Amino acid sequence: MSFPLLTATAALPAIGAIATAAVPAARRTAAKWLALLFSLGTLVLAAVVFLRFEPGGDRYQLTESRAWIADFGVRYELGVDGIGVALLGLTALLIPFVIVAAWHDADPLETKSTRWRPTQGFFALILMVEAMVILSFVATDVFLFYILFEAMLIPMYFLIGGFGDRAHAGSDESAATQRSYAAVKFLLYNLAGGLIMLAAVIGLYVVAGSFSLSEIAEARANGSLEMATSTERWLFLGFFFAFAVKAPLWPLHTWLPNAMGEATAPVAVLITAIVDKVGTFAMLRFCLGLFPEASKWATPVVITLALISIVYGALLAVGQRDIKRLIAYASISHFGFIVLGIFAMTSQGQSGATLYMVNHGISTAALLLVAGFLITRRGSRLIADYGGVQKVAPVLAGTFLIGGLATLSLPGLAPFVSEFLVLVGTFSAYPVAGIIATSGIVLAALYVLVLYQRTMTGPVQESVRSMPDLRARELAVAVPLIAVLIFLGVFPKPLTEVVNPAVEHTMSDVQKKDPKPEVEAAK
Repeated sequence: MSFPLLTATAALPAIGAIATAAVPAARRTAAKWLALLFSLGTLVLAAVVFLRFEPGGDRYQLTESRAWIADFGVRYELGVDGIGVALLGLTALLIPFVIVAAWHDADPLETKSTRWRPTQGFFALILMVEAMVILSFVATDVFLFYILFEAMLIPMYFLIGGFGDRAHAGSDESAATQRSYAAVKFLLYNLAGGLIMLAAVIGLYVVAGSFSLSEIAEARANGSLEMATSTERWLFLGFFFAFAVKAPLWPLHTWLPNAMGEATAPVAVLITAIVDKVGTFAMLRFCLGLFPEASKWATPVVITLALISIVYGALLAVGQRDIKRLIAYASISHFGFIVLGIFAMTSQGQSGATLYMVNHGISTAALLLVAGFLITRRGSRLIADYGGVQKVAPVLAGTFLIGGLATLSLPGLAPFVSEFLVLVGTFSAYPVAGIIATSGIVLAALYVLVLYQRTMTGPVQESVRSMPDLRARELAVAVPLIAVLIFLGVFPKPLTEVVNPAVEHTMSDVQKKDPKPEVEAAK
């Protein structure tokens, strides 16, 4: 038997979580270093997966299959395609930066309401989320994916509710109430989506007789799987609803601003740059792969929801007074672009959507983590409490600007390539939708540049006059992320060559071909 590389890649952070949690309470620094070492080890294994993946090879590679719950046809089946390997790499890349950025976020805090903060538990929860997300990107058994899809909510709930942002305008009691509200709202929304998905998972098994993606695909290919149109549509809706909550897509988005606002900046990165990608990834793998006809049937409605997300999220970002909530609404707009690219049903759109998942994760991590460093110094999330920061902390302001420019998809930075492909793919199939989506670009420039103007330029406010610039640990977070944004902005080939073959398989699933451009004959 070959070495189970995918299992090892997911198991290493899980083992790290257990080891970190077991570190004695007095040795907090040792727990941090241990968590970082395990995350770096996971990154090495993810790099091996990326290097061993053959873009022109089988659809699912490095496969593993073992009996799990035999009586119900559930197997432990893993396999990675080009889309999964790109998102696995994103997860493994970002977690070490999240840990370094959160180095002091769970240190003991003496207040009226909180006497201690379990540092070991905080970093153990981060590693546990990483393990579950990685497994979800490589699971090829629908039931196994569902278990992971739901289980990752538990550590995320405690990360949001138990380790909230210290820069809260109210009292300690008020801050605890807001964190609790945000955590419960996050949990209830995602549990509701998961329960509906569970009904659809059971329905799929009744119809197909299997949870295995490969077996279902084989049955469809040889004609032994017959699914009534109404049945396929209902099952599609059950899956899509859960993924639209996780993504999140309007109007199921309202939990995200609360969760990101109350969480620490590194945990907010964990939410929007990593965990939420499971939703959009699953739309490609499960909605389009399992229910191709229903996906085409739902396309007009889904595209409409995506366009509303793009415009609505961007408009609300423009009007925000809270830095982290602004970034949260911007992310809702960006997820609209991702869903738009997926359901445009063109190779450019779906390639762009996959690249958007990766590039949005990196750019949002850069912007949010630097914003977190800024908020920690001032102790406030309100935009109005800043001004003139670039004069006292120019490196902080510069990295914040680059993260913001990446968010608005400036040419030369990674998100531009993905947003351009999404728009090209949408224009070729749905010109009106493409035109409407471009308004999101204009609004993105508005909320990013206004945010920078209000916080970094102008007269130096007294409250930021003594603000220190980025320290070595913070530079170790910001500089590599910016370097990756620039590298993938000018040379996206390492991603596109692994993503494009997977997109071709997805296009084949839904039996769609790119529309031919209408070229008027030369006279």
